[in-house]
Amino acid sequence: MAAQEIRVLVVDDSAVVRSIIADSIANTPGMKVVGKAGDGRKALEILDSVRPDVITLDIQMPNMDGLATLDAILARRPTPVIMVSSLTKLGAQITLDALERGALDYLAKPDYGAQTKAALLEELPRKIRSAAGTDVRRVLRIRREQSKRRAQRKLERRAPSAAQRPESAVAAELADKCIAIGISTGGPPALSRLFESLRPPMPPIVVVQHMPPNFTKPLAWRLDSLSELSIKEAAHNDLLQPNHVLIAPGGKHMRVRRLGGLVKVAISDGAPVSGHKPSVDVLMQSVAEVFGADCLGVIMTGMGRDGSDGCGAIRQKRGYVLGQDEATSDVYGMNKVAYVEGNVDRQFGLHQGAAAITRQVRTLWRETATV
Repeated sequence: MAAQEIRVLVVDDSAVVRSIIADSIANTPGMKVVGKAGDGRKALEILDSVRPDVITLDIQMPNMDGLATLDAILARRPTPVIMVSSLTKLGAQITLDALERGALDYLAKPDYGAQTKAALLEELPRKIRSAAGTDVRRVLRIRREQSKRRAQRKLERRAPSAAQRPESAVAAELADKCIAIGISTGGPPALSRLFESLRPPMPPIVVVQHMPPNFTKPLAWRLDSLSELSIKEAAHNDLLQPNHVLIAPGGKHMRVRRLGGLVKVAISDGAPVSGHKPSVDVLMQSVAEVFGADCLGVIMTGMGRDGSDGCGAIRQKRGYVLGQDEATSDVYGMNKVAYVEGNVDRQFGLHQGAAAITRQVRTLWRETATV
């Protein structure tokens, strides 16, 4: 029996973009366009009658913008939504809002003809296929739980224990350790949940989140505003420091390298590795080489298999690897591959992520990290 076709609703205020997307879908086996709309209101009018499996949704539209349309779609008929965003800082910020609200994925389209067409013709069908069949209600439950916990934490006040060692002393002793995090689809909301809960002292943390240029800097700003750690988009030769988080810039690879007694990041161009740039494998393999057993790898939600080899490299050097579990992942892909291939020591739920990392820091480096 032939597999059922993926039904796609295309929502974009540009007739040209709607046409390109529709042609791309029509030329992709196993997919068909069941509706097109030039704005959010029209999309909502036909939503129930066309019954899409996936929706591509423009962010900036007249009458009813992408965020308002997304909220209405998810309230009425929870469906995998892929946001189609301009490759700008404003587009990135709105996209991050959309992901927090329940959009499953996004496509950043360059503002030049040939590159825009390539993104819509090549990358979008792959994202549509990956999104189809996702349990959006489960994703929304995860988002609601994150929102509730965030509100609860705002009411809590942390009182430092008199028995704690001075934070600065512990942080200094963690300077020669490292945590490397790899994440993709579903990553921005998951990273928000993780970093708003992590508390100093922490070793230096380096992160690869699969994103294009212009998206990682707004992501870093957002995470920094939520966290007690210092978080920024990495620049070439940035120093790894305790209680600091460096996020690989979109469209570039990030490695770590030892220069004398210091460890710095190296940012470079080059071909995609494991299908991505930045690549989790590239980062984690360099971290394993530089830090050896003094490294903690964390592999989280995302499509594909990037990161499994990097996790394997960390374990081969006697480091430890945590993997996000299926129940709390938007997409159980990268972390599943790493787990199935034996490159994960233990799994954790997203709501337990900060506690799991803190516990491993204290367990792995107990003599220097006890507080």
